[in-house]
Amino acid sequence: MSDPVQPAVLVARDDTDPAVAVVTLNRPAKYNALTVELKEALLTAVAEVTGDESVRAVVITGSGKAFCVGQDLGEHATALENDPSTAFDTVREHYNPLILAITGTAKPVIAAINGACVGAGLGLALAADLRVAAEGLSFATAFTGIGLTADSGLSASLAHAVGVSRATELLLLGEKFTAEDARNWGLVRDVVPAEDVLPAALGLARRLAAGPTRAYAEVKTAIRFGAVNELPAVLEHEADAQARLAGTTDHQRAVADFLAKKAPTFEGR
Repeated sequence: MSDPVQPAVLVARDDTDPAVAVVTLNRPAKYNALTVELKEALLTAVAEVTGDESVRAVVITGSGKAFCVGQDLGEHATALENDPSTAFDTVREHYNPLILAITGTAKPVIAAINGACVGAGLGLALAADLRVAAEGLSFATAFTGIGLTADSGLSASLAHAVGVSRATELLLLGEKFTAEDARNWGLVRDVVPAEDVLPAALGLARRLAAGPTRAYAEVKTAIRFGAVNELPAVLEHEADAQARLAGTTDHQRAVADFLAKKAPTFEGR
C-alpha cells in the first residue's frame, strides 16, 4: 500500500496554548521549495489562522532540514519552457498576496527558522514580526545567482532589517550568511540549537498571545506607517492610535493593576 499523500502545509494549534497557531511548510524532501501547490496552500493557511478570532499569535516554520529554499526551480524551468512571458505571473498571483497577508495581519507572527532560508524563503521569514533561527543554518538572497532581482518584498524588508548598505551587498553578491551573522545584524532575535527552534518560537508566541493584542496590532501598523512617512504624519498616527487604545479594556485594566501593584492581565479587547 502506498503512503498517503501529505498536505503541502500543516496547520495545528499549540498543545500548551491553543491561542497559538503553527503553520508548517511540508515538502521536507524538497527543502520546502515553493511550488504553486505549496504557495496556494500557504495562502489558504495564513488566511485561515489570521482570520480566526481565537488565534492570538502565529508561528511559521518548515518541516525537515530547511525552513524554505525559495521557488522550486524545476517547476520554474517548466514555466519558462511553456511561456517565458507568463513564468513570473506567480509573483503577483502568489508571492505578493502571501507577503501582504503575513505583514498585514494584526496578529504577531514569529518565524521559526529551522534550517536553510533562501530567496523567497528569506522573504517569508522577514515578513514575520520576530525570528528565531537554528545554529549553523545558512541564509542567502540567491536571486542574482540565477540572473534575477529580488521579489517577496526583500528589496524593502531586507533593507529595513539590516540597512541599505548591507542589503545591497547581500542582494548583489548573493553570498551566504550564517545565523550568527543574522543575529549580529539584528535580523533574528535568537539563535538556538536546531531542536530548540520551535520551542523557542512557541515560547515567544505564547508570551505574545497572553499580551495586549490590540496594542500589538497598533504597533505593527505604526511601524509600517513610520517606514514610509515623515515625522509629522507619524506623530499624528501615533496620537490617533493612543486615542483608540485609551478605550480598551486592556489599557484601562492595566493602569488600574499598575496602581494597585498587581501584574496586569490582558484579553485583547
